[in-house]
Amino acid sequence: MLTVLGLPIKIEWDQLEVKGSFFVPCLDSAPVADFIKSEGARRGYKMICKQVVEKGRYGLRAWRTG
Repeated sequence: MLTVLGLPIKIEWDQLEVKGSFFVPCLDSAPVADFIKSEGARRGYKMICKQVVEKGRYGLRAWRTG
């Protein structure tokens, strides 16, 4: 489970389809991206992560590409 600022973030990995994405609110996106990429790789997924601002919130959007 991913934890950001002490708050648990549940990612529904089993429901994430190719071209699907999710947003994780965070200020320091590098460790979050590392976690997402490594967890995705462990599951056989290819992931792309980009730092974004959505609805006025800083965070990371992650896409499953394969």
